[in-house]
Amino acid sequence: MRKFFGTDGIRGKVGSGTMTPELALKLGWAAGRVLSRTGTRKVIIGKDTRISGYLFESALEAGLSAAGLNVMLMGPMPTPAVAYLTRTFRAEAGVVISASHNPYYDNGIKFFSTDGSKLDDEVELAIEAELEKPMECVESRLLGKVSRIDDAAGRYIEYCKGNFPADQTLEGLKIVVDCAHGATYHIAPSVFRELGAEVISIGVTPNGININDKVGATSMGAICAAVTEHQADLGIALDGDGDRIMMVDRHGNVIDGDQILYILACEAQSRGTLTGGVVGTQMSNLGLELALKARDIPFARSKVGDRYVMELLKEKGWRIGGENSGHILDLDHGTTGDGIVAGILVLAAMQRQGKPFEAMVDGLTMFPQVLVNVRFEGKDDPLLHPEVIGAKEQAEVQLGETGRVLLRKSGTEPLLRVMVEGADATEVTALANMIADTVKRVCA
Repeated sequence: MRKFFGTDGIRGKVGSGTMTPELALKLGWAAGRVLSRTGTRKVIIGKDTRISGYLFESALEAGLSAAGLNVMLMGPMPTPAVAYLTRTFRAEAGVVISASHNPYYDNGIKFFSTDGSKLDDEVELAIEAELEKPMECVESRLLGKVSRIDDAAGRYIEYCKGNFPADQTLEGLKIVVDCAHGATYHIAPSVFRELGAEVISIGVTPNGININDKVGATSMGAICAAVTEHQADLGIALDGDGDRIMMVDRHGNVIDGDQILYILACEAQSRGTLTGGVVGTQMSNLGLELALKARDIPFARSKVGDRYVMELLKEKGWRIGGENSGHILDLDHGTTGDGIVAGILVLAAMQRQGKPFEAMVDGLTMFPQVLVNVRFEGKDDPLLHPEVIGAKEQAEVQLGETGRVLLRKSGTEPLLRVMVEGADATEVTALANMIADTVKRVCA
């Protein structure tokens, strides 16, 4: 059983629970102990723009040095940049200090292995085992040294641009880029500008506490307004650590992760480069599944979380997968979700096909999807309560083959997430509320 690591590293409110300077210090030491058993004895650390990043960077640096590992600091850099540079520097591991799309008062720590993928379960469990031991320090001559990668941003910008075809250009396109006051603020605008686009940047003035605040991929109002105000061709919104993307067409309509998956899958199919099918999650829109089926593209669902999408992709030997929240994986172009690269691949497809952006989702009809979070009390599992089961079955019968019901518990708080999807928005809303009311009544 894991005590500290979740599906995406360790995350929580700064100063409480697991996200304390004491834990970060010992986590650096414990990870160093495990990771120093083989390899180069180098670890790369990157972070987003939260004010607490300084605190956790210093604590991790001290812990890793105490374990005898050399540390290379990148400063504010997107999560996928850390994964990429971990590979290119052949480091023992990469560490990202970020809570992704969460508010500034949260933070997190996650690790990448030497090949740029997330750590195996066995390695995370080994680190947790070390955390239970008293902390020791190697002798002085074996302490790790610390240096900075001064050209990290330039290296990653060139990597991103390398995913765009050399014989194409973005000249003539006006793009709004929203960096969520996060880790891509000094990266993303340069990438799209250097590929030829006219770029209007928003969310590029981080101050330590404004990350994800009314901007970025989890708050689309700002970019929708900016696209229509500037009469741009489209918008690209990234989250605080740059591993998610949402997009906007010229009319201000949001294009989510499911629609981006559809664009990439159709492009790969038309070019003859599609390997197998597409992996989504339990939350992926039914419209995506049906649209892919109409094109004879296989579709499979994993549990929610890009970690599980990756596991299923590897199991099936497929290359493209993701979540409706904007985590997009194309294993021909990276080892983790990368918002900037996903945007580049969509724009390359659009330029190759000569279509306006909104036409790229022709053939995909998104079904209305309602999500209701219900807080429950007591120790009883609402998923096992007969009346909740009955309400779910009643909704499924009413929806038939043109809808879905998904009930899942939050992993961090006593919430039941009720998702209902179907062809009729009014019916979907009514059924979601019916199930939610049942949970409130029997699990209060």
